[in-house]
Amino acid sequence: MVYSIKFAIQYYQLFKQPPHNMEPINLRSFKVKVSKNKRKMKLFLSRLEKKAPRRLDKIAEEVDKEIWQEVDCLTCSNCCRSMTPTFTKKDTERISAHFNQTPDEFREKWLYKDKQDDWMNTKTPCQFLELKTNMCSIYTIRPEDCAGFPHFSKKKMTDYIHVHKQNIEYCPATYKMVEKMQLRFEGKL
Repeated sequence: MVYSIKFAIQYYQLFKQPPHNMEPINLRSFKVKVSKNKRKMKLFLSRLEKKAPRRLDKIAEEVDKEIWQEVDCLTCSNCCRSMTPTFTKKDTERISAHFNQTPDEFREKWLYKDKQDDWMNTKTPCQFLELKTNMCSIYTIRPEDCAGFPHFSKKKMTDYIHVHKQNIEYCPATYKMVEKMQLRFEGKL
């Protein structure tokens, strides 16, 4: 059975535990694994990008479904703790309306413009992350970047490999996705 992130959050809210027998994510051991395997994983993704195997996107979809049987974001929230989403104009309009602010007031209070001219959070962890529950206080109106994270099936796999290379270090689901892809394509690249 495949669980969506939305289902996992609703389940967690009701029962205060992850659905089925998912193990909680231990960020300390995750970081150790990342430091040990990051280089190999990034090289693998580079080879995958240069020489994309047939059916890559189909296999990525299959792997995506498997991952969400094993990873519960509510036991982690490392993305919200250590990264910041890019806020689009629509995001700032939607979220500021929720807080009865103008988009300019919202940006002034919470965001800054980075070197690429993108609006980003001024701090991490995210101001909307509830640290005790790992839940987003604006989940239903969260930024599109958050809603799409970790971007497994957003576009063609090769269009997002550069993002996956970055996210290996922050997201256990991305790490697991690359592990599974390595197993699937072992000796074929």
